[in-house]
This record gives sequence, structure tokens and C-alpha cells, in this order.
Amino acid sequence: MTRASGRRLRAAAAFGVAATLVATGCSVSVKSGTSNVGPTTLLVGGADNGTPALFRNFNPFSPNKRNLTTWMYEPLEVVNNLDGKETPFLATGYTQPNARTVDFHIRQGVRWSDGKAFTAADVAYTFELLRSHPALDTGGVWQHIASLSVSGDHVVFHLKNADVPAAKVIEATLIVPEHIWRGVKNPVTYTDPNPVVTGPYTLARFTPNQYTLAKNDRYWQADKVAVQKIVVPGSSPDLAIATQGYDWAYSFFPNVDNTWVKADKTHHSYWFPPGGIVGLLPNLTKAPFDNLDFRTGLSLALDRQQIADKAEQGYVKAASQTGLLLPNEKASLNTAIPNQGMVAQNTSAALAAFAKAGYTQRGGKLVNSAGKPLSVNLTVPDGWADWMQGAQEIIQQLRAVGITVKLDKPQPAAYQQSLQNGDFDLALGTVGGSGSLYQDYNNLLNSAFKKPVGTSTASNYQRYGDPATDALLDRFRTTTDPAEQKRLADQLQRVVYQQLPEISLFYGGLWGLSSDKKFTGWPSPQNPYASLMTWGSTPLLVMTHLRLAQ
Repeated sequence: MTRASGRRLRAAAAFGVAATLVATGCSVSVKSGTSNVGPTTLLVGGADNGTPALFRNFNPFSPNKRNLTTWMYEPLEVVNNLDGKETPFLATGYTQPNARTVDFHIRQGVRWSDGKAFTAADVAYTFELLRSHPALDTGGVWQHIASLSVSGDHVVFHLKNADVPAAKVIEATLIVPEHIWRGVKNPVTYTDPNPVVTGPYTLARFTPNQYTLAKNDRYWQADKVAVQKIVVPGSSPDLAIATQGYDWAYSFFPNVDNTWVKADKTHHSYWFPPGGIVGLLPNLTKAPFDNLDFRTGLSLALDRQQIADKAEQGYVKAASQTGLLLPNEKASLNTAIPNQGMVAQNTSAALAAFAKAGYTQRGGKLVNSAGKPLSVNLTVPDGWADWMQGAQEIIQQLRAVGITVKLDKPQPAAYQQSLQNGDFDLALGTVGGSGSLYQDYNNLLNSAFKKPVGTSTASNYQRYGDPATDALLDRFRTTTDPAEQKRLADQLQRVVYQQLPEISLFYGGLWGLSSDKKFTGWPSPQNPYASLMTWGSTPLLVMTHLRLAQ
């Protein structure tokens, strides 16, 4: 479960924003509504958290790295997860002379923060490092690459198969300096405590409670970087974020207008664009979920916007059944699908579909041909209060058509294991939001992920499988023709709309809060060059757009 697609509702205490406040859980001493960390310093919340203390790990390939590692190390290109647009960073671009070859042109004139020159050799070294230490290859790039070669300022990747979407997997890899890492005895356990980087910031100070990044004066686009320092507390309670001078935070605030915005109506704003689809994942290996008529009945029985409103307090919209994030991916929409793929609640049509599947209402209960009432389990991770509120609304709506739903609330780790092993009836889960149409549909539909129940799989938890759909995905993976890619995306949308391998409910919001008191140029609906995510490489786009407020 990624933060982009499964962010839980954070409990927030009621508070009066006009009161004089004491700093709580934050080692930066600030007054209400103002920050004493300097006019060119960014105070960021919800970006990293100690458990309870911060551990000094900046290894970019470690699953336990500090989150702002990705504000220092750079990839070849950054993908805007909202619309899939690629922005060159350590590469100036790439070409695909055929479906099995990706040629990246490596940027010249870049220096590492210790003054050494960055070259194509660093790029080649990084990928060979991941090949020789598979535990570091968390992005799975060597699942796609057969070999690579360097020619001047070009690094050419030779793929195992015709695999056009592999370029987006490769380009996201963070690049490390060969002259530092070649002396590391065990790169897998290495914590990289003093990272040497190409990015806009270097590590300035670290304590168990807070760390600070400082502008990298050797940065190759230093003229685009206005923020001189970044302060990252190890704990950022919502109360502190709202009232103690934070400039940027990723946090779901209940009643955000009366909390975050009210704290500074002049400067505080928020933007919650869709970052994934929250939906019902039916276990397609089990009856009655393996029956399309039954899944159709489930889909028609639900009022998606009402579920969205209960779960996320009206801040997100009901989701399209096409598998697209709208309006982000509206340009890719199959216009032949009615109403942009939105499915309206229709109880009579739902009951008719259930009847086709062998279930009819009797005494207010949906029963099978033997008269046995239908009861199903809905799996939701414990502690995710927003999803739990959505689940309660789902239970009520399905009860109205005669289905008894029992709530299964495993801890998040056990929840994830249940999904991977296929140990569930229905589950709330997330799909989409990768920034790649192919990757989103491949993760949802590819039968290569259709493992037997009890065997872990990385995607397609519902275990959908269809040879015709696999053929569409194969063609999508191998074509470089944009028109053909659009035709294939249209057909894959129709598969999701008609076959209901998952039942889309609402969009998972990216809970971005920003203040223009010190800095302007934040992402917004009017300027959606990025989201306000504080993790991954997205902040590189933000930090090269911000300007000092006048």
C-alpha cells in the first residue's frame, strides 16, 4: 500500500486556532502562525516520522531510508504521477529506436556535491550495482533489462523483450556516485550517513528528533532553487502543522477549511488531487465473486459518491469504472464509454443482476436457490479511520439489498499479506496512480500475477485472468505508436468497465497543504506540474519551481 493511494485518515484533536500555543512534539520552537526558522527555510511536516526516533539512513535503495533521501538523490527523469509527463533530470531525454532498446542521453556539466564530475559511468555503475545486489533493486529494473552499454554520454539499455513501458521504470532509478559506492563493503546494509548527491540539497544536520537539508551550491540548476534550508521534524502533529509556521505538509485534516485554512486565511491553501483509486477487490477465485452478474449487482448496488463523502468528508469524488484517474487522465478517456465510466446506483438493476447470478430477495435477505442468506467478509486494515468509515457505508448499502457483510479488520501488515495470498472475500484496496497507463492496467489485469490462493503475488490481488486481455497488454507493451497505444488503452478501459475485475469507488486524495507566506509557485489545480506529495522524486519538481514570496 503506497502513501499516494492508501493514506489513512489522521485523527486530529479539536483546537482553537486563535489561542496561544506551545510547540507539541516538534523540536522547532515557533509561535502560532509564524516560523522562526528563517525567511528562506522551508518547514515541512508529514514528510518523515521517527518510530519514535529518527534513524540515520540515507541509502537510496533501502526500504528504511529517510524519506527526504529522494530530495537529494536524482533519477534520470521524474514522472508527474498526475498525468505521466516526464521531466528530464540526470538525463536530458531518451529515444526508443525499437521496442527492445532505450537510449538515455546523460546530462553534461553536473557535479556531485563533493565536487567530482558526474558522468555516464555513474549511471552504468548504479544499474550494475542493482544487478549484482538484487536486494537493492526495489524497483525491479532488472526484470526488464538484459544488458546495458555506454557510448560517450549515452547509456543504452537492451531489454529482455519488446517492452516500451520499461523506460519509465528505468528512468525512476536514483543514481549514486561510483567513486563513493565502489568502496562500500556491503551496499545492502550500508546506511549512507553522509550522502554525496547531485540533487538540490545535501544533509546539513541530523539528530534523532529532526534533520536539516541545505541548498547544494554545486547543483546543476541551482538558479532554480529558492529554498536555502529544509527543516524536517521527526514528529509533526496536526496541531503543530496548522499553527506553528509550517510551509508544506502532507496530512489529511478533517474539516481542513476550519483548521489549516482558518489558521492563516491569507496564505494557507490545500489541494487534494486524485492519486489512486480506492475500490472493492473481489476474490475472483471464490463464488459468488467469480460470477460477472454478481459483480455487476455489487457495482449497481453502491452509491459511490455517498461512500466517498463518508470516507473522505467530501474532499474527493466518486471514481470512474474505466480505471483512469479523472480529470488527471481525461485525455486518455475512451469517449465511447457512457458518462466517463461513472456508474450510478440502481437498486432494481442490481437485484436483476443478482437474480441472474442465482440470488433473490426473500424476507429482506438475498438468498441462493437453497434459501441460504448471503453473507460475505469485507477486509479493511485496522486503524485506517477514513477507509473504515467508507466500509461502514458500504455495509449499510449492501444490507439494503439483502447482503450481510462482516467486517474483517487485520493490522495493516496482516491486511497486506491477506491481499497478496488471496485470503479474502472482498477487500478495500487501491489501484492506479503510477503515472503510466500501461503499468496501471498491467498491475490490475495481467494473468502473470494470477498466483494460486496461498501463494503471494505482487499485483492483481483479485486474480483476474483472461487471454484476450493479456494479448492487449502484450501489444501495449511492444508498440511505440501513440495512436495504437491509445486504441489499446481504450480497449483496456472497456475490460475494466465491463468485466469489473475491481469495483472503483472513490479517488484516494493526495493530501497536500501549502503556505505562500514565504514561498510561491506551489502545485495547484491551475498549475498541476506535480502533486504536493512529500515523498519520492516528486519534490524535485516542486523545489525547482518555488520562488521567494514578495
